[in-house]
Amino acid sequence: MIIVIDFGSQFNQLIARRVRENNVYCQVEPAGISIDKLKALKPTGIILSGGPSSIYEKNSPSIDKTIFDLGIPILGICYGMHYMVDALGGKIKQADKREYGFANLEIKENQYLFKDMDTGFQCWMSHGDSAMELPDDFVVTASTKNTAIAAIANHNKKFYGLQLHPEVEHSINGSLMISHFLFDICNCKKNWTMQSFCDGAVAQIKEAVGNKKVIMGLSGGVDSSVAATLIHKAIGKNLFCIFVDNGLLRKNEKQNLEKSLIVNLDLNIKFIDEQDTFLNALKDVKDPEKKRKIIGNLFIKVFEAQANKIEDAQFLGQGTLYPDIIESKSAFGGPTSIIKSHHNVGGLPEKMKLKLIEPLQLLFKDEVRKLGIELGINEDLIWRQPFPGPGLAIRIMGNITSSRLEILREADSILLEEIRNAGLYRKLWQSFAVLLPIKSVGVMGDKRTFANCIAIRAVTSNDAMTADWAKLPHDLLGNISNRIINEVNNINRVVFDITSKPPGTIEWE
Repeated sequence: MIIVIDFGSQFNQLIARRVRENNVYCQVEPAGISIDKLKALKPTGIILSGGPSSIYEKNSPSIDKTIFDLGIPILGICYGMHYMVDALGGKIKQADKREYGFANLEIKENQYLFKDMDTGFQCWMSHGDSAMELPDDFVVTASTKNTAIAAIANHNKKFYGLQLHPEVEHSINGSLMISHFLFDICNCKKNWTMQSFCDGAVAQIKEAVGNKKVIMGLSGGVDSSVAATLIHKAIGKNLFCIFVDNGLLRKNEKQNLEKSLIVNLDLNIKFIDEQDTFLNALKDVKDPEKKRKIIGNLFIKVFEAQANKIEDAQFLGQGTLYPDIIESKSAFGGPTSIIKSHHNVGGLPEKMKLKLIEPLQLLFKDEVRKLGIELGINEDLIWRQPFPGPGLAIRIMGNITSSRLEILREADSILLEEIRNAGLYRKLWQSFAVLLPIKSVGVMGDKRTFANCIAIRAVTSNDAMTADWAKLPHDLLGNISNRIINEVNNINRVVFDITSKPPGTIEWE
C-alpha cells in the first residue's frame, strides 16, 4: 500500500485518489502517526501531503523524523517537500515571489518522476515559501520562472520532492508523475479494484454489524443508494431504509425516486412526510451554515425516532464520501481547515444511540459509480448528478418559503430538461438552478416588472475537489433563459455562473 501523511492540504485526499486510479491501495494517516504503527502498516511508499502552514511557523505539522530512516521511498508535495528539506538539513524561507496558479515547469532531468515527459509543460502551484538550500545528496530536477527549486531528488535514498501539485488536474503530467513514483520507484503492483473494495467492505460490515439492524436515510442519490445496496449485500433484510420528504426536493423527485428505489434496489423502505417540520424550522433562516445544521439535526431526530421503533437497530448507515469529509474536517484528525459543514459529517449528538456506518468514506464520486455498477445498480440511478443532502435549501439564497421553493423547482426542472435534451447530462458533474435574494427591473408584455433572478450553475469535474464551469453552447443558454422567464412566474432575469472551483465551491452555499 501507499500511505499519505496528512499535513492539512485541502487536496490531500486527491493524492489518494490518484494512487487508487492506478489500482494501488492507499490510505491517509495523520501526521501524528507513530513510527511503530507506520511500520506495522508495511507501506511500499509514503507521500507527504501539502498543507496551509509554513515550516518555520510555531506548531506547524510534523511527523517523527525517523520516517526518513525506514528505507521506504518518500515523495513530498509542496509543504511535504518543505518538511523533507527542513528535516534533512536544508533551508526553507518565504519566497521573494509567491506562486499561485499556473506556471511553466522546466525539466532538468528526464528520468524517474519526469520520465518520458517534455522538457517544459504547465503545472499548478500554490505556495508562498520555497526551498533555498537543499540537504546533502539532493539535486534540483525542475524549475519555474519564479521558483528555482521546483522539484528535487535524492536518487540513492529514493526521496523526491515536488513544489507543484501533481494531484490536481491543472498540472499536465501530474498523474504520470504519481504513476512513475508508484511503479518505477516503489515497485507497486496493480491489485486494488472496485471488486476487491466491495468484497472487503461487505466483510467489514458483516463483522461490525453481526445480527444487529441498520437504519439508513435514503435520498435517492448515488451515494446513499450505493451505500444502501452495499450494506444490504452484507446484512440483507436487517437494513431498514427511510426516505424523508423534507419539502426541499426537486420537482416530482419523491414519486420518481420511490419507483426507482423500490424496483431497482429491493430494499426495506419507509417513506415519511416531514415537509412541514423542516419548513417551519427553516422559517426566516438565511445563514447557510444554520440551514445545514438545522436540516442535519432534524434528520438525526427523525432517524432516532424511527430507530426506537425498530428492535436492535444499533447502526446508522450513511453515504459519506471523501469530499464530504475533507471539506468538513480532516478525515483523520489532521490540520485541514474547515470549509463548510456537511449534513452527514459530524455534529452527531452524544445522546444518539446509533453508531455510524459509512462504507463509502474512502471513495470519490467516480469510484462510487464504479462500485454501483459492480453491485448491479441501474445506470440511470448511478449516473444521477449529485444532489446535496440539504436539498434546495442551499440553492435558495436567503429565506426559504413554499413559494420560493416552487419557483426554484420549476426553473430547475426546465434547466435539467434542456440539459438532457442537449445530450449533456452525463457529461456534466452538476447542473442546477439557484434562486438569488435579489430582484431586478425588467420589461414583459410592455409592462415594467420587478422580479426574481435565477442563476444557472453547470460544472465539469472528476471528483468534486476541483471543477471548471461548463462551456455550455450559447444557443442552449438562450433557450434555457427564454423558457425559465416565459414559463416560471416571478422570474425576469437569468444569469450564468462562470466561476471555477477553486476559488468558488460548486454549490453556492
